[in-house]
Amino acid sequence: MSTEVSEMPGLDGQTGRGGLLAPDSTEGAGAAAELNWAGNYRYTAPVIHRPRTLAEVQEVVAAAPKIRALGSRHSFNSIADSPGALISLESLDPAIRIDAAARTVTVSGGTRYGTLAEKLQANGYALPNLASLPHISVAGAIATATHGSGDANGNLATSVAALQIVAADGTIHHLSRGNSPDFDGAVVGLGALGVVTKVTLDIEPTFAVRQDVFEGLPWQTVLESFDAATSSAYSVSLFTDWSGDAVAQSWLKSRLPLAGTAAPEAAFDVDTFFGGTRATAARHPLPGVSAENCTEQLGVPGPWSERLAHFRMAFTPSSGDELQSEFFVRREHAVAAIAELRALSHRITPLLHISEIRTVAADQLWLSTAYGQDSVGFHFTWKQLQDEVEELLPVIEEALAPLDARPHWGKLFHADARSVAGLYPRFDDFKDLAERMDPEHKFRNEFLARKVFGE
Repeated sequence: MSTEVSEMPGLDGQTGRGGLLAPDSTEGAGAAAELNWAGNYRYTAPVIHRPRTLAEVQEVVAAAPKIRALGSRHSFNSIADSPGALISLESLDPAIRIDAAARTVTVSGGTRYGTLAEKLQANGYALPNLASLPHISVAGAIATATHGSGDANGNLATSVAALQIVAADGTIHHLSRGNSPDFDGAVVGLGALGVVTKVTLDIEPTFAVRQDVFEGLPWQTVLESFDAATSSAYSVSLFTDWSGDAVAQSWLKSRLPLAGTAAPEAAFDVDTFFGGTRATAARHPLPGVSAENCTEQLGVPGPWSERLAHFRMAFTPSSGDELQSEFFVRREHAVAAIAELRALSHRITPLLHISEIRTVAADQLWLSTAYGQDSVGFHFTWKQLQDEVEELLPVIEEALAPLDARPHWGKLFHADARSVAGLYPRFDDFKDLAERMDPEHKFRNEFLARKVFGE
């Protein structure tokens, strides 16, 4: 077998020692490959496999006592780690195949959304949504229900039409929407069912988007008209640090009929948006930071592939200097959740870079954070103060507990399986599915033991 294998030294240069880094920890020489994107987690797996073919994936998975798939490393916790080996699909052929008749595209699980978006746009097709960063991998994003924004837009996992999974014994399983009874449980699979080697996604004809930014929206106006505000564009993001009487920025992404067409009259007042002021220059979500790596704004129309994400594919995000958490509540609880978080601003704001509020449409994927409910996500981009953030998370979760807030699987949260189980009606069904597909627990790790299986 010709698959590439590399050792992953631990904190002391030896294998098997790692975990969340202390705030003052520094990266050792040559250790970048073992860190997550933010640099706050060091993987404990002693080896990482980079197979070049599906057959090699099967062979590696079948031979490993313990193994987990490693995506683009954009998780902020230990969800992708393994006490045994890691397997990356980054060396597989992206194999982007468009089926025009079925309106689908099939890609390798390790393909990044930005790469896929460029290919689709060049062929006249589009995905309905993208996350903030186009650099994340397809399989990793859907496994954790990562999302974009928009009242009528589901998270990225809702576009999945079929999956190809390499199971614990190396065999290939094909699951598809409408044909496989376990499909809704397998899409947001947390890596617990096997290695997702191919994903088939729904696509549609290409479209254009204009992006407008407004600043200083009064909180009172936003709260009185929350539904109207979030429905004003195809995608709406509200940025705040939770202090003061105003929302810092609102990013509106308005869908246009065809790429390259002139911008029609916007569905909102182009000079003021719920009391805000239209930005006259491109903005970054963080005050005072250059907007150079952000997607184009100021109402200039362009392809969906260059507007739906907040950041450009051409600018690789730098590692470090942030942590992330996110919690989702049923849409009707949005105003109550905002009130709870504003009341905690004296605790939240000092640790925060910025927060983002986005809406997500309901779906039927068992472990999706939007399962069975139109949802509002409250995202926190924290300063890299690990201990302080970890201490604050239980306070935030307690404040949002009466609203049944669901944490993002790939970000920092305090709740364990006992607390999370009651938030998902199909939680036990998922556990049963994982037991059937992985009876020897090859794909289990410490994160799944604590957060899902209660072991």
